[in-house]
Amino acid sequence: MRMGRWVSGVCGAVVVAAGAAGPAGAVAAPEADLVFHGSAVMKGDEMEVRLTPGNNGPSDVQDASVLLRWSVPLAGVQRLPGGCARTDERTVVCETGALAVDGAGQQIKVAVRLGKHPAEVTLEVAASWNGGVVDRDRTNDQLKVLVLGTGDAYAF
Repeated sequence: MRMGRWVSGVCGAVVVAAGAAGPAGAVAAPEADLVFHGSAVMKGDEMEVRLTPGNNGPSDVQDASVLLRWSVPLAGVQRLPGGCARTDERTVVCETGALAVDGAGQQIKVAVRLGKHPAEVTLEVAASWNGGVVDRDRTNDQLKVLVLGTGDAYAF
C-alpha cells in the first residue's frame, strides 16, 4: 500500500507541473493582416477621407475599426456617417465590418470640417481595434498622410 500512495503522489505532481506551463488545449489567436487604402482631399476648412479596409489574411476578421486623427482640431459640430464616432477634438473612429481573407471591405467616406483653415494637415490612419486577431505587419495599417490644402487628392 505504501508504494501505491507514493506512486500516485508522484504522478499527481507531474500533472500539476505540466499544467503550469499553459492550459491544455489552448488555442493561439488567429492571425490577419489589416490594410487601409484610400485618399484624402482638403479644400479650405473641409476635408474628405475615403478609405477601403482590407484583410490580407490568413484568417477572417469578424469586425474591426479604423482610427482617423487629424493634426489640427476639428470644428465643434460634425456630421459623421453611421458607424463612426468622434472620440476627442481631433479623432474619429469608424467600424469596418467583417473583412474576409484577401477581400476588401466597404468603402468608408468621412467628411469633416476643420477648426481652422490650415495650409496642410497630417492625417493618421490606424487600426483601432482588430477583432481579436494578431496582426504582425503593422506597416500597412498605421499610416501618416500629409495633405495640402490644394484640393488635390493624396493617396495612401
